Amino acid sequence: MTDRTELLVVGAGPYGVAVAAHAMARGIGTRVLGRAMGFWTDNMPAGMFLRSGPDWHLDASGIHTFEAFLEDRDIAPAEIDPVPISVFLDYAGWFQAHKRVSADDRMVERLEEAGGSFVAHLSDGGAIAADRVVAAPGNRFFRHVPEWAAALPPEVVAHTCDVVDFDDVSGGRVLIVGGRQNAYEWAALFGDHGAERIDIVHRHDVPDFDRVSWKFVDRYVERTIRTPGWWRSLDQARRDEIAHEFWRVGRLTLEWWLTPRISDARFHRWAGASVVDAVAEPRPTVTLSNGRRLEVDRIVLATGYRADISRVPYLEALAPRLATSSGFPSLDHTFQSSVAGLYLPGFVATQDFGPFFGFTKGCPAAATLVVEDLLAGG
Repeated sequence: MTDRTELLVVGAGPYGVAVAAHAMARGIGTRVLGRAMGFWTDNMPAGMFLRSGPDWHLDASGIHTFEAFLEDRDIAPAEIDPVPISVFLDYAGWFQAHKRVSADDRMVERLEEAGGSFVAHLSDGGAIAADRVVAAPGNRFFRHVPEWAAALPPEVVAHTCDVVDFDDVSGGRVLIVGGRQNAYEWAALFGDHGAERIDIVHRHDVPDFDRVSWKFVDRYVERTIRTPGWWRSLDQARRDEIAHEFWRVGRLTLEWWLTPRISDARFHRWAGASVVDAVAEPRPTVTLSNGRRLEVDRIVLATGYRADISRVPYLEALAPRLATSSGFPSLDHTFQSSVAGLYLPGFVATQDFGPFFGFTKGCPAAATLVVEDLLAGG
């Protein structure tokens, strides 16, 4: 027997939970599939800190915000500067409890559409039919792995999202490939857990480490709500200007609290270099573009994520009908894809909505736009 719902949300991360909560508050019958905050709990280390502050939250109504959670728990913002991931996960649980959003942790194996409705086939053999679907696939589908790393065994090389346990690194040598926040934070975590040597290699200069403000993002997210298709309405020069501002704050400057953790003699930075070769035997060894050869025990790829909607297994049946551009789905101003009734917020929406929508900052805005369209019969 197939269950039925008005709206099915596939993915219980920040975007999925935010949309589900707002849809339920507006009277839309909603089911959520997936492990609640699964990518955050499974693919981010317990000792990680967030780059955002208490003003980033999940609630499109502006009531059950992160700041409201801190007030409820009698936590002063100064006590969580920077914000530990564990505190934000506590907030997410609190938010779900207040919004009465529960996630069914069964996984969707295949999503099909026929006759204007959808059927999600589940891992346990069950199925759920839905009038509309919001799919919020986690970033794990989009790991970017350089070609040279493909031949190395998984016990030697892994992406940052697959490295969350640092207990086995004491006395070892680690190479971090990449030079943004994840690269330097994972380097710090390896150092915290007793690594003997940590090499960090990246093509660009050593970034700055300083306090930055993400407040500039607020006005862009607000314009996205006020003006349908705002990001795409900008000419390329203006989009490039905003993207550069985002890059300068979010990529060229890393968090100030990393500095004391990566300052001792174990840390070696190879700026302006890249890995050109790597072998696993007789001992893992990489060759850098500057000619330096490094023997290591572990290689960690802080190489980010690249959107490719075709890599989401449960969307395979819909892939021939999904219009895409450079791996991103082509979306309208409400996050609806070329498959009518299928909405795709989050990281995969950043080409059509701007880089801010790859972060939790965009969750309330995405929930607002999706739900308003659902209520309008979109």
